[in-house]
Amino acid sequence: MATRRTVNEEASGPGDLSSGITRSVLERDGIRAALQMRHPDVPLASDAQLRASIAETRALCPAQDTTGVWVFAYGSLLWNPCVAVAEARRARLYGFHRDFRLQLDYGRGSPEAPGLMLGLVPGGSCRGMALRLPDNDLDHELLMVWRREMLTGVYKPRWLSLRTADGPVTAIAFVVDPTHRCHCQLDDPEVVRLLATGHGMLGSSADYLVNTVAHLEAEGIHDSRLEALRARVTRWR
Repeated sequence: MATRRTVNEEASGPGDLSSGITRSVLERDGIRAALQMRHPDVPLASDAQLRASIAETRALCPAQDTTGVWVFAYGSLLWNPCVAVAEARRARLYGFHRDFRLQLDYGRGSPEAPGLMLGLVPGGSCRGMALRLPDNDLDHELLMVWRREMLTGVYKPRWLSLRTADGPVTAIAFVVDPTHRCHCQLDDPEVVRLLATGHGMLGSSADYLVNTVAHLEAEGIHDSRLEALRARVTRWR
């Protein structure tokens, strides 16, 4: 399956995240501006560090995929990529699964109402979408991805093999850094509570869950754990 997705555009000032993460927010480095204003204690990677990470990641690519550079979408990249996507394929990653293993007091959480975010952790498998970035201005498109995924260091970029109906692709996947202070492993009642109550400058954790499940379902992908969590969070609220 191949689709063309558009880049969302929104004009607003530095640090304004009233419309969530948009392309224009990433272009003006608005997530950084908002975090510096509202959560000055959160360590952030500089743009120079992000560019160095991109260069290092690209240098570590295990194979030159002639179809281009792919990114694995398993959470918010599914429904809000904020980058131009030349092609999208349903994909399965073996060896990792998605889970709510990041407890945040910023973003979709706050010190008063901590929230949760998805990440890839070892074991099992994960179904999502492989997104191919356009070849033109690829470095800039990757910088947009890094500004949203790598700013606070909760993830490590990895090249991983994905299975698709059109053959395997090697894609960049953002895997949870288990040494990061936000890494967590909680029992289900606490996961449900934090998803139901967490909210911050980017909105609520519940909306993040609901949007992820809805867009997985729209692509014909069912994740029984996330669907069960959605039902429990809905009853909580």
